[in-house]
Amino acid sequence: MFNRKEIAIILAITLILAFSFSLRDFGNFAYVLASIFFIIAINVFAKKISCHYFDSEIEVKLWEMHRYGLLGIFSGGYVSTHPGKKFRKPFPLGAFLPVITSIMSLGFFVWAASLVFDIKPKIYRAAKRHGLYSFSEMTEEHLGYIASAGILANLISAVIGYLIGFSTFSELSIYYAFFNMIPLSDLDGNKIFFGSIVLWSFLASLTLIGLGYVFLIV
Repeated sequence: MFNRKEIAIILAITLILAFSFSLRDFGNFAYVLASIFFIIAINVFAKKISCHYFDSEIEVKLWEMHRYGLLGIFSGGYVSTHPGKKFRKPFPLGAFLPVITSIMSLGFFVWAASLVFDIKPKIYRAAKRHGLYSFSEMTEEHLGYIASAGILANLISAVIGYLIGFSTFSELSIYYAFFNMIPLSDLDGNKIFFGSIVLWSFLASLTLIGLGYVFLIV
């Protein structure tokens, strides 16, 4: 289900986020490291399961910026009318942004969204099955459902973590869901927003409730 490249990226981001969050008192580093690994794994695994339902394949990759400036961050850099403003090689924004934000804020603000995904239909998806589709292309709605599966899985695991006494895991899960819900560039939130504004609003509301718990209760 996971190829070697995906595993390497997930492990690298786990280390980066664990280091970034370690500047703030989240407890034992090993515990934070394990929590973040399971949070990412739950998110990705949920997406892969939903992809199976839509007869498609997902590949997790690092969030990259292809252009200079803020426009490159917001657009993802896929369309450019100024070729000279493009990096020769994509800049690994997902690897640097958590560290930069953590250092600048002394760990009080850590950008936790670092991974995006590409998706492609399986060959036999062109055949109509169960009346769900009669074409091979993935629509924005499909992408939104797949991305939302990861967010919803993180929110559910946050509740379970809190109920069984893993408050740090719960808190980190909410942070991860919150930043990935931001409708920016190629992040999950952008896919959900353009796939279904109703679904995005629902998940955003749940995430904000969870964030309120983090700031007001913990």
